[in-house]
Order: sequence, then structure tokens, then C-alpha cells
Amino acid sequence: MITTQLTQALGITVPVVQGGMQWVGLPKLVAAVSNAGGLGILTALTQPSPEALREAIRKTRTMTSKPFGVNITILPTITPPDYEGYARAAIAEGVKIFETAGNNPGPLIAYFKSQGSIVIHKCTTIRHAKSAAKMGVDFLSIDGFECAGHPGEEDIPGIILLARAANELNVPYLASGGFADGRGLVAALSLGASGINCGTRFMCTEESEIHPNIKQKIIDSTEQDTIHIFRTLNNTARVFKNKVSTEVVRLERRPGGAKFEELRELVSGARGRLVYENGDPDYGIWSAGLAVGLINDAPSCEVLLRRIEKEAEDGIGNLSNLVSLKQKAKL
Repeated sequence: MITTQLTQALGITVPVVQGGMQWVGLPKLVAAVSNAGGLGILTALTQPSPEALREAIRKTRTMTSKPFGVNITILPTITPPDYEGYARAAIAEGVKIFETAGNNPGPLIAYFKSQGSIVIHKCTTIRHAKSAAKMGVDFLSIDGFECAGHPGEEDIPGIILLARAANELNVPYLASGGFADGRGLVAALSLGASGINCGTRFMCTEESEIHPNIKQKIIDSTEQDTIHIFRTLNNTARVFKNKVSTEVVRLERRPGGAKFEELRELVSGARGRLVYENGDPDYGIWSAGLAVGLINDAPSCEVLLRRIEKEAEDGIGNLSNLVSLKQKAKL
């Protein structure tokens, strides 16, 4: 068993977190991850209302007695959701672990800390990580350029961010973006992380409730099958490369670019949600990270986490052998 600050603080046995994912972070998957020793996370905004979130939390508790968390992500939107309502609903249901991300998280973080909660905050830059540390978060999730969703606007890969985090942060952190196996976990630990955050990898598991066609599409894909949209709008998002995302990029690259209003119908969340329901990978925008290039199956969460754990333990042992060989050579 691998013990880190993350496993000790959260009461889990494998230093792997299933990050929040819109339309994917549902009770069945969350419970399966937690039951397998990781930390499952419900995505609050996947639920249509705070009351629906309360029901999802209760449903998750019928499937696991292990720790799990709730994600609340604050992103630019024309009609902001009731973030405070979702936060209060989760607290009322006794949730003690939260993943936060996005713009101006200060009020949410302050509220969660006032309730004695553990907060994991996602950042795509070291300066943002330092700001979140000052707000009192317990863990930072350092999101590299490889991640699905919003990687920020500075295009810094994870290996650089994590090395800087080791040198400059005084709060423990997770590695996020491009992680899908035990080798990645070993690499993250060697860069000072307390564990890894996986999203795309958990999309492709038995308990993930997305359509089997989409899981197979992930399995058949490589790291070359994602694309960035909204670059010209300074709201970059890494998504799966399909007919819709390719058209969005084409419109953005026209002379004079494109306004969001011109892209709205193509990128609507409702259309993206239907991808996971109808199984047509070209129907709308859906998130996928570079980790698609590392995914070759759709196992149960139990099988996946046992495999990651075994690969990581073997990898750490092999690295230890390298050190002993070096010491013998000196003698």
C-alpha cells in the first residue's frame, strides 16, 4: 500500500482521485471509485438543482460507506448557477471533502473551511496555486496542459508545473492532466505530489454511465485525438476532436475570428450531454484529455485501481533498485 499525505488526510487507501466531470461524475461511478480505495467525486453542477444534489449524495451513500467528495466549478456563464445553494446542500448532507475550481473561489473555500471541510483546489498556474494556498485550502490539484477541460491560457505542461510546485508550494498537491496508470502515479510521486487526479481514465470504466460507443471511441483514440477550442476567446478548453470541435476551430480561425454567439449552438452543454446518452461522438462537444492515448480498456474501478496500485508499487521498487545499484557501484 502506498501511503501519502492525501491518503492519510482523506481516509483512502490509493492516492488516486476521480476528478469532477460534467455529466460523468454520478453516484454509480463515484461509489465504485471510493469502494476501490480511491476518492470518488460527485459533480454538483451535473445535478439540475441543489435539492437534486442532495438526492445524489444520498444515493451515493447507499452504495458506499467510504469517503467521497463533491466538485463545484465556477466558470464564466450567462446565467450563473446557484453555487451557494449547491455548497450549502452538500454541507447539509454531511459531505466533508470538496474539490473546487474556476474563477474567484475565495467565498466558497472560506465557507467550506468554516464548516471544517477538506478542500482540494484545482489550479493551472503556480501563481494561482499560491493564491489558493493563502485562502487555506488543504490540497492543490495542479492541472497541466495535458488535461481535459480548461488548462488555462499559458500552455505549461504538468512536468514543469509539478517541479515548480515542489520547490515553491507549502501545501501538499495532486498531479492532474495526462494521468491514467501506475507509471504516471510513480512519476507524480517522484515530482513531489501526494497523488494523482484522473478524469478521462475514469470515463472509460464499467461504472461510468456514458454510452458504450463513447468508451470504445476513447479506447480506439490516441493522444492526437483532442483539440483546443475557445483559444481566441481566452477560455481555452481541450475537448475530443470531432466534426463539431473542428468546425468551432475553423470558425475561430477565420479572419476576424468568431464571437461566442456564433458558436453557442455548436458548443451548447445540452448537445454535449447527449453525446454521452446517444453514443454519437460527433453530435456535440465533449471533454477528453491527452490520457486517451493511454487508455486501452474499460475495466471496473476495482480492477483499474488494483492495477494502478500494483504498477506503482512495482515502479517504486524498480527505482529503489536503481539507487542500490548506484550505491554498490560507488563501493
